[in-house]
Amino acid sequence: MPSFTVPVALHTPSHSGVGDLLSYASDRPLAPGTLVRVPLGAREVLGVVWDAEDATGELPEGASLRAIAGVLDGVAPLDRPWRRMVAFAARYYQRALGEVALSALPPQLRDLGPAQLARRLRRPVPAAEHGDDAIQNIALSPEQESARAQISSNPGPFLLFGSTGSGKTEVYLRCVQEALESLEGLEADDRNGIPAQALVMVPEINLTPQLEERFTARFAPRFGRQAVVSLHSGMTHPQRLKSWLAAHSGTARIVLGTRMAVFASLPGLRLIVVDEEHDPSYKQQEGARYSARDLAIWRGREQGAKVILGSATPSLESWHASRPPTPEDPGGGRYLRLHMPSRIGSSIGAGALARVRRVDMNQQPRRTVFSAPLLAAITERVARGEQSMVLLNRRGYAPVLHCVDCGWKSDCPHCSAHQVFHKTDRTLRCHHCGYTVRVPRHCPTCGSADIHPMGRGTEQLEEQLATLLRNVVRPDGQAARVARIDADTTKAKGALEAQLAQVHAGEVDVLVGTQMIAKGHDFRRITLVAAVQPDGALFSSDFRAPERLFALLMQAAGRAGRDAAYVAAQGTRSEMWVQTWHPQHAVYEALRQHDYEAFAARQLKEREEAAMPPFAYQALVRADARTQDVAQGFLTGATAAAHAAQLPGLPDGTVILFPPVPLTIQRVANVERAQMLLESSSRTTLQRFLAAWQPVLQATRAQPEHKGLVRWLVDVDPLVI
Repeated sequence: MPSFTVPVALHTPSHSGVGDLLSYASDRPLAPGTLVRVPLGAREVLGVVWDAEDATGELPEGASLRAIAGVLDGVAPLDRPWRRMVAFAARYYQRALGEVALSALPPQLRDLGPAQLARRLRRPVPAAEHGDDAIQNIALSPEQESARAQISSNPGPFLLFGSTGSGKTEVYLRCVQEALESLEGLEADDRNGIPAQALVMVPEINLTPQLEERFTARFAPRFGRQAVVSLHSGMTHPQRLKSWLAAHSGTARIVLGTRMAVFASLPGLRLIVVDEEHDPSYKQQEGARYSARDLAIWRGREQGAKVILGSATPSLESWHASRPPTPEDPGGGRYLRLHMPSRIGSSIGAGALARVRRVDMNQQPRRTVFSAPLLAAITERVARGEQSMVLLNRRGYAPVLHCVDCGWKSDCPHCSAHQVFHKTDRTLRCHHCGYTVRVPRHCPTCGSADIHPMGRGTEQLEEQLATLLRNVVRPDGQAARVARIDADTTKAKGALEAQLAQVHAGEVDVLVGTQMIAKGHDFRRITLVAAVQPDGALFSSDFRAPERLFALLMQAAGRAGRDAAYVAAQGTRSEMWVQTWHPQHAVYEALRQHDYEAFAARQLKEREEAAMPPFAYQALVRADARTQDVAQGFLTGATAAAHAAQLPGLPDGTVILFPPVPLTIQRVANVERAQMLLESSSRTTLQRFLAAWQPVLQATRAQPEHKGLVRWLVDVDPLVI
């Protein structure tokens, strides 16, 4: 008969009130971190045995425990540092412990029983390769060597502030090498048989293939090809499980991945690298809305691993956290800032950052898409055999179709947004709910045939450029070739890799795309980058919009002139063109000088005066309902209940609750959305309030007047207000 009571973390329904841990009976003691199959209602689900000291509450008198259905003995228990990180993430981001724990595991692992997993683990696994070849390093520049030495001799965390093209990746490679070799001189007993491991994160899936290729080429001769694995949502479930098991067992020495990789089980973790740390993609926008960058910092501290945040345009939070000591602020920030301002090869006079040229669109003819100076510059580059890149962060052909006679617009019937016109397949497509219809031949309202696209997307730019450059000839006598890379052209498996290969091979003269081409890619022949319509973010209600625009344009400018030898051979200088209606705006002035430091100083001063992050801490509570009245009513009721209960931070005003408002796009898929902002000067006070407010929110939802509420959620440290 089962004689042991075991606390288990399960993914229970959101806001179910079931609790973080459920107790089960076991016929033998099970170590915390053990994976088990347990009954939950009529289902059998995966759970993680948790630490007994975290279990709360007693079994009601007369109640009996259900028995554990099976133990996944083939997988070693998840270690205590991993469990502590999951518990912290659940607590900080106001989610259930089991939800975070189970979401962090590979989907296929959640579906396998003990017998199925045992069969899978019995499949032949290629023998681990261990080469004797030395790692072939390239010589570091003085700036790179200085950064490497600082990382080697200090505990960190580090902010590696390096210009685009300054060689940050080579510094990562060297630091990873040092981390992997850090335990090799110790006896197996001294390191518990676990080899040193490193985690390297990038913001987007499309950046992982080139990174994996580079890391494999560097480390496979020494550690074998199995030592480098990837983890991201673009992989199949079997692929993700294989990579996860390799990391968990220590077979994989280096894990490359997107934000989800921060939860990978890495018992031997010694180094975490977060490349392009400023990128908003590191913030999860569904479910548990965690920041992988912030969790990386926490995990590094808890697990004794060094953490490197790298960027040419750091987030203002990281920039402020890495401020050097001053007489007024002797403590400085908690990060160590390392600066690499020079591009690799700039000593030969050709690796300089792109020269920024602004085109005042007020001086151009009406409806101009490509100004005459910009078109002439692109033409010159094509004629010399160089490549250009045109950036517009809006896909599709046009944002909306419009009837000239009655004013009809292609609004989505399910969202408070327009359906985007896609000319390639003649569809109107909502980019929020996915609703798609064929383009009407006549206006649905008045029957007029005079309907036209308004605004521009990447499809239209590609078409117009192809027309404008139809008579331009490359040095080999062929016509200029224009290509487009965005979410629409890269849907098919392998499409992005094939398109990037064409660019690298010189088969494309002008590349048109969205922000997905503006960061991380090492285009060697691009010498001109143009942003044609960047002004939209200048006057956004989101206080982070200028920061995002500056980062995007700086990153885009960094795609030009990366190969100093090529630029020198061409006898030219790389350029960044910006077509704007506001050429004197402070964002463009800082961009012209490539002066991130001045831009950051100005923005931080404004943030401090307005008591905004990083000088204050925020959270959002969002409600989705069938009507806007119900959504806002729920938030208003929860606010009143919080004040009535005198929750921590309210009596003394250290937590401020702002009134609920509709989201900018308030209806998506026939669901109305509202949110309210919470703010405090103390992170601890805000966390204490949120923890106390959770049961109040659950109780408020149960009230009859809030029938029709679909869901509510808390977003801590939101990136979009």
